[in-house]
Amino acid sequence: MDAYLGIADDSSDDELLLNVMGAYAEVLDREADEGPSQRPPRAPRRYLHRDREGSNNDITVLNRSPLFDSIKNGTAAIALFTVNGHEYTHGYYLTEGINEIMSPFSLSAPTSCSINDEKDDITHDIKTTSLVFSSALCSKNDDVEVQDGDVVVDDGVVIDLDHGDPTMYEEFWKKKGEETTVVISGWQFMSYFSDIKNVCWFLESTLAAAVTRLHKVIGNAVTDSRHIVVGTGSSQLYQAALYALSSPESSEPLNVVSAAPFYSSYVVMTDYLKSGLHKWSGDAYKFDHNGKPYIEVVTSPNNPDGSKREAVVNGDKGSLIYDLAYYWPQYTPILGPADYDIMLFTVSKITGHAGSRIGWAIVKDGEIAKKMTKFVEINSIGVSKESQIRAAKILETLSDSVEMKESETFFDHSYELMSNRWKKLREAISHNKLFSLPEFPINTCLFSRRTFGQFPAFAWLKCEEEVGDCESFLRGYKIKTRSGKLFGVGAEYVRVSMLSRESEFKIFLNQMTFSINRPLHIKISLMYF
Repeated sequence: MDAYLGIADDSSDDELLLNVMGAYAEVLDREADEGPSQRPPRAPRRYLHRDREGSNNDITVLNRSPLFDSIKNGTAAIALFTVNGHEYTHGYYLTEGINEIMSPFSLSAPTSCSINDEKDDITHDIKTTSLVFSSALCSKNDDVEVQDGDVVVDDGVVIDLDHGDPTMYEEFWKKKGEETTVVISGWQFMSYFSDIKNVCWFLESTLAAAVTRLHKVIGNAVTDSRHIVVGTGSSQLYQAALYALSSPESSEPLNVVSAAPFYSSYVVMTDYLKSGLHKWSGDAYKFDHNGKPYIEVVTSPNNPDGSKREAVVNGDKGSLIYDLAYYWPQYTPILGPADYDIMLFTVSKITGHAGSRIGWAIVKDGEIAKKMTKFVEINSIGVSKESQIRAAKILETLSDSVEMKESETFFDHSYELMSNRWKKLREAISHNKLFSLPEFPINTCLFSRRTFGQFPAFAWLKCEEEVGDCESFLRGYKIKTRSGKLFGVGAEYVRVSMLSRESEFKIFLNQMTFSINRPLHIKISLMYF
């Protein structure tokens, strides 16, 4: 029977539709417990028929439609099924009466669409099942709905998981209500200056105190005998650190490197102004310093892959910047206080308050701290005091909840959230060989006393050989990610944000579970006409 299916392998595009046989299909969910459908069998019908040449029959209409484009151009979804022991990876069968039992698979494909036949100006309603998850069935842009915890999404909806927008924390902060509310009168914070005796003269003392306290509570960074420099997010502080470590007297730009996969924005931020002070020189693993000065950026846990990092170049004339944005107990076990010359942190990845645009650097050397402060002064004449006050209030709430031993602290809540999301994602992609995720060593967190691996803010997803370009492949399923090529590695990798709202994460999981990852097991009885 499977000989009929093999015909398509040797068919031209124009012949492809002529080789689609009428079929009666029963879809068997391999994980279902309810057993076969109890509905009475329906007599199979002939779906495709050939009439006189040029007539407006089913095949003619389908051949003019985009319905089979994804199969013809090789971008159709993987749909595994077996006939007589032969395995097939792609298929498209027009069937009838199975939409009810196929309902879980209707997430990425509409059940019908109208295709206009230009020749006879006749519109045909083509009923389809979700056996093939084509992104080009119809042009639909319906809204996403979440009903009683279930996700309903149509083919036109794009799930944007490119950026690490930490909106998953919104629900926690909603429950806090007035506890984190800040009221600022119109006459307050009007001056440029905060503390002229401080190296960072625009740093609000309340924020400095809140930062120092939180690091001591968590135990993730040394703050004693250090300078704190505040910035508009850690991105500004990264540029400030490059400025402080570069020499204007140098005859050539200072090389800046980071071990691949590295944070994609480092490349743009390093070279954006083309100042001549520094230049991006790529992967630290491949960098030959040859006795020359350089800057190595160490991100730990790393963005995008979540791994623990240390410097790799280890040259005598190198300077190090440690980006520790994710060194917090919801993402990784805290193994002790970090103690480096320059350490960058940001409110956005701790609490989710990305819109406040507050970051800080903990700097050992006073002269470097002065130069970093000078950069921020030239760049933005300080940092918003309103944002600093709000950030201080939020950080104080975190420390209070830990020290008062509240039943559920923010770090308890966020740990459970990240742990649950990673568990569900690993389950979703465990059923086939299309994707893989990195594994992480298990450690005991000195702060929470929990023993676990990593729960990174991003999933570093690898598509196996049959997929190739992972970003393009997932984009075909309306999932927007960031290609590994932007992180200094190959297109088989993508970075996927794990920090989205719960409704978006549910849609992502449904797409990964039903539309992409889950093999279809199909029993087919061919009909002869």
